[in-house]
Amino acid sequence: MFSGKNVTRVSVAGGIAATALLLVAGTASAHVSVQPQGEAAKGGYATINFKVPNERDNASTTKVEVSFPADHPLASVLPQPVPGWKIDVAKTKLAKPLEMHGNTITEAVSKVTWTGEGGKIGPGQFQQFPLSVGQLPEDADQLVFKAIQTYDNKEVVRWIEEPREGGTEPLSPAPVLKLTAATEDEHGAADGKHTAGADAKAESASASADTSDTTARALGLIGILVGIAGVTFAVLAGRRRTA
Repeated sequence: MFSGKNVTRVSVAGGIAATALLLVAGTASAHVSVQPQGEAAKGGYATINFKVPNERDNASTTKVEVSFPADHPLASVLPQPVPGWKIDVAKTKLAKPLEMHGNTITEAVSKVTWTGEGGKIGPGQFQQFPLSVGQLPEDADQLVFKAIQTYDNKEVVRWIEEPREGGTEPLSPAPVLKLTAATEDEHGAADGKHTAGADAKAESASASADTSDTTARALGLIGILVGIAGVTFAVLAGRRRTA
């Protein structure tokens, strides 16, 4: 049977353990991450957002650097302007050129850097940094990016640890973009082009609209004819009663 002192000790120990778990969970959930707007389909284009939370109570984030995977280079990377932030896109020569839409690509983006010029991520805040990227690889299930977060007190946090399958999440995990199966409209509209699947859908929608319009006109004409027949019948019936 527990005494009062034992109960107190157990309560204190439980409280410490719970606090430790909350601290660990908070640290794991507050890392830099990347998510697509919609889906990131293999072989296609996508708009992705790097979400950067500020983890410090006494400092603001003023610089974010994201390195791109060298094993699956991306030739097209277009940043969306973020008010108060300067954007630099660095490219590197490819050891093996890529073939894309009939063109030979000899360089790809290696790093994108956002530097605060009036902009910053303050304590208790986060910022999203959008990019349009492509062409996504067809032979990979995910892309691993490495991010470096710099605070205005000169502290640097490196989110560069790659996840291990079946293992626990690292303390400083790198952002991971999950890729989905390719779709008919896999290139989307990010590169200003439509696939045959998208064109077929558009033609089908147009044909359906034309059919609906034709049907409506036919029903309208039938209604008019029925109305005329009714009026004619009423006039004839009236003449017979008068006679």
